[in-house]
Amino acid sequence: MDNSADLQETVDEIARVLGASATLEDRTFRLLAYGAQHGDIDTVRQESILRRRATPEVRDYFERYGIARAGHPVRIPADADLKVLARVCWPLRHQDVTYGYLWLLDSGSLTDDVLRRAEPLVARAAAALAREARTRRDVGRGLRALLSADPEERADASLELSGGLRGPFTAIAVREAHDRVAALWTLPRGVLARSGSPIALLAPTHLAAEVARTVQSAYGTAAGVGAARDDPGEAWQSWREAQLALRIAEHFPRFSPVAHWDDLGVHRLLARLGQADLRELAAETAALDTELAHTVETYLDLGGHAQKAAAELGIHRQTLYYRLGKAERMLGRDLSDGDARLAVHLGLKAARLR
Repeated sequence: MDNSADLQETVDEIARVLGASATLEDRTFRLLAYGAQHGDIDTVRQESILRRRATPEVRDYFERYGIARAGHPVRIPADADLKVLARVCWPLRHQDVTYGYLWLLDSGSLTDDVLRRAEPLVARAAAALAREARTRRDVGRGLRALLSADPEERADASLELSGGLRGPFTAIAVREAHDRVAALWTLPRGVLARSGSPIALLAPTHLAAEVARTVQSAYGTAAGVGAARDDPGEAWQSWREAQLALRIAEHFPRFSPVAHWDDLGVHRLLARLGQADLRELAAETAALDTELAHTVETYLDLGGHAQKAAAELGIHRQTLYYRLGKAERMLGRDLSDGDARLAVHLGLKAARLR
């Protein structure tokens, strides 16, 4: 029996034994299985089943009760203001690691003695999630080789993982945050993940955007998404694009927090440049202070539209013209000239990437 079927059967049995409405979620509050719902259910339960995932607000509310570290069922009282019914959260722990949560709506019948009837079933569900996490880690080790710059190493990895890879797929790079941990093993099936700096993920293309947002949000940093590839042997190219896109996401607010390679336009060329080339381009605008550089970049980003630039900067149009004139004198460039604009614009972008 596959893992998802095993979890569904276990949840159905728990619901029957306890006579309670039950759902099972992973550590990121993504719904994995649920049993028949009895009696009243609240908005949180409805949203969980319909959307397959709890909102960040709901997660924050329940995590305040210490469920992530609890080694026993946690009773959460009803909250009329939040329209939350009383429930029991049973952390699914295996060898002192929490892999998910069993949620039971409680009308008052779930005493400690009643809950004990489900202990073997809860242990089975926790073991199933632990097996899933272990399998993900084993497969994820081959991802390093698949994304390697060494053709022989890539070839061996492609052969090893070919049975589990079905294109098209997309590489994702996410900057790690040292004060947070993302449960990479809880990502949808078919997603390969490897911890590192940056974190590497390979996902079916139709899931790539969601996976990038999920992991980036967990870390609160930035992410880059490469272009899709059909051949596992070309995954390294998507990975290279993902890392370059991450670089753009970290330096240009317009593309943050998740930058997609296909959407970067001329920034793709800038991202490929080495430090020497960037230094040469950036020297074009080195004379400008921070305020003038920001003013000119905003003006050029908006196609030289003075009214829009002044509004974006929160200044009067005459102030904008004054600053542009000052910048022209300092640079020795006429911003009404197309070539001059291009040189200055690229110089400002290159300065950001340096």
